[in-house]
Amino acid sequence: MKKRLFYIATALILSAVPAQAECYVDYKAKKDRPLKLHYGVMQVPDNACGSRRAAAAAIAPRLASAGWTLLSVVSIFDRDGLAKRKKSAGSYFLRF
Repeated sequence: MKKRLFYIATALILSAVPAQAECYVDYKAKKDRPLKLHYGVMQVPDNACGSRRAAAAAIAPRLASAGWTLLSVVSIFDRDGLAKRKKSAGSYFLRF
């Protein structure tokens, strides 16, 4: 009986945990020599969704590993904002 109550309580607790929303940013980045600029869209972890500063800290290293320098985080948005940004981001849509 105690095991059954434990399993029921565990199931209730786990079902009460809110589902994590997907979080995305759109950004501007550059490369030097020769100068190249791009606009892109990237998914970020939930802990980076609270501010542009947190989002920048999450995406700058990912861009740097490919030789890009983050210029700015344009905005932070959820899945609903993906479709309207896809065409503008082109090949940098969810690339990194």
